[in-house]
Amino acid sequence: MLLAGFAVLSSQQTPAPEKGLKDYYEAYFPVGVAVGRAQLQGLETELIKQQFNSITPENAMKMGPIHPEENRYFWTDADAIVNFAQANKLRVRGHNLLWHEQTPKWLFKNADGSRVSKEVLLKRLHDHIFAVVKRYKGKIYAWDVVNEAIADNPQEFLRNSEWYQICGDEFIAKAFEYAHEADPKAQLFYNDYNTERPEKRERVYKLLKQLKDAKVPIDGVGLQGHWSLQEPTEPELRAALDQYASLGLKVQITELDVSIYPWEKERREKRPGESDAYTPELERQQAAQYKMFFRVFRDYKNVLTGVTFWNVSDKYSWLDTYPVAGRKNYPLLFDQNQQPKKAFWEVVQF
Repeated sequence: MLLAGFAVLSSQQTPAPEKGLKDYYEAYFPVGVAVGRAQLQGLETELIKQQFNSITPENAMKMGPIHPEENRYFWTDADAIVNFAQANKLRVRGHNLLWHEQTPKWLFKNADGSRVSKEVLLKRLHDHIFAVVKRYKGKIYAWDVVNEAIADNPQEFLRNSEWYQICGDEFIAKAFEYAHEADPKAQLFYNDYNTERPEKRERVYKLLKQLKDAKVPIDGVGLQGHWSLQEPTEPELRAALDQYASLGLKVQITELDVSIYPWEKERREKRPGESDAYTPELERQQAAQYKMFFRVFRDYKNVLTGVTFWNVSDKYSWLDTYPVAGRKNYPLLFDQNQQPKKAFWEVVQF
């Protein structure tokens, strides 16, 4: 029996999808992908247009790339991505307005090299957010406003970043207020990783509740979804979705990929003899994880307002260089030749 929406195929062929992920999930939520300017031409461009109806700039709108010097913005790459989206009727998630990484050094320094005051830093943050958000007003429907402000150490609450050292916790609320003022119609998200681990989930929830209680203009929470074959478990994922949704916030999966390796945080070198082969068993386990994740996502279609993959295919993933440089990863639904993997079919056959 043929499945509706699938191409007719012989036993010798790899199945080719007649529809995109966006079409299979049309009744559930938009399906997006993170892109760089280089992917807006060539084979991956067609895959983007076929499969997705939302895009996120992977790096082009982060503060370092887009605002490298105090009086200089670099708009070229971000403009190209937004223009591509508009030409192809794709929604855009802006990523991101404030982060502790990829932040230009000038932001925290006076002309003499000393550390800036809270007032100066907040003024610079205000000016940056106004410049970026207003430029794309009406073209970007949602922004990751604050990224990864929760500490990695379970014994701490907020990350001890330069933002926190200079401003205390005030920078978080201010970023949302500035973004809302710059574009009152944009949906504003807090975005973080390991948001399903129970101990971190509680701290993320605490921050979100504080912001809601203080009437800060926050609309949603982004669960990055940098997951693996080991985590999160189905009960952890469901518990997280329940807890965040209880605040009345929109929830999105913002940076989905499923590493074939267990989670590591610290960068390291590839070890002698360490394999990076994509074995049939790893492929099977990954397909099973993706199947479970999307089954849960469908169950929560009234909570989730978007799912975005972090990169297009296994041809390139940020996980090829992090946390182990030179160790190939295979975390996405399409292989290095942009062909659908077993995991793809597990996601769309339901």
